Amino acid sequence: MFMEEIFSKNDWLMIWNYKDTFILGFLNTLETAIIGIILSLVIGIIIGLMGTSSNKVFRTINRIYVEVIQNTPLLLQLCVFYYVLAFSGYKVSILFAGIISLGVYHGAYMAEVFRAGISSIPKGQFEAATSQGFNYVQRMYYIILPQSIKIILPPMVNQVVNLIKNTSCLYIIGGSDLISLTYNFVTGSTTGGAYAPAYIVCGILFFIICFPLSTLATVWESRLKKKDVMA
Repeated sequence: MFMEEIFSKNDWLMIWNYKDTFILGFLNTLETAIIGIILSLVIGIIIGLMGTSSNKVFRTINRIYVEVIQNTPLLLQLCVFYYVLAFSGYKVSILFAGIISLGVYHGAYMAEVFRAGISSIPKGQFEAATSQGFNYVQRMYYIILPQSIKIILPPMVNQVVNLIKNTSCLYIIGGSDLISLTYNFVTGSTTGGAYAPAYIVCGILFFIICFPLSTLATVWESRLKKKDVMA
């Protein structure tokens, strides 16, 4: 049955006729992912810097946030954020709920990426920068972050790719992302069927987004390492 669907001319023709559905899902997923990535980076940088702070309160905030978010499922966080607000009388859009949930969830992982990268730099670098009169922002911008970028980059891109794939979780609250619209297509009264071609197309579209990012990260990391060797 599966192989028959893959080679079914009629099924592929149906996919082509409803290509706008897949294009819409692709664009919605891309929009959700881009805004979610920006949010996760902002949260990651702020919470990550808190984790490297000498202030105990900031470090405590970092640990509470990271441990709570990382040790609870994204689906649970998404449902809590969307349904609890809805039942409380605060109706939010599915897109907004998805963006916030993805940003908050992956922000915790981004925070650990930034914290680990910054912590990997020898303390002597911080002390030398301080002795030269650099303030905190200048130390980070000119001294610490340029050195830690090659450590931060690979896991950061992995989180970006994971965030893009996790947009599929919006399906649980009836989103209009790629997975949701693909499911609606294969179960629709007028478009039902064509399971194999529909999910193959869905997978290809995710691959189109994620593979270039992974490749770019690998190339960028290699170039940074070559610069270190040449230096």
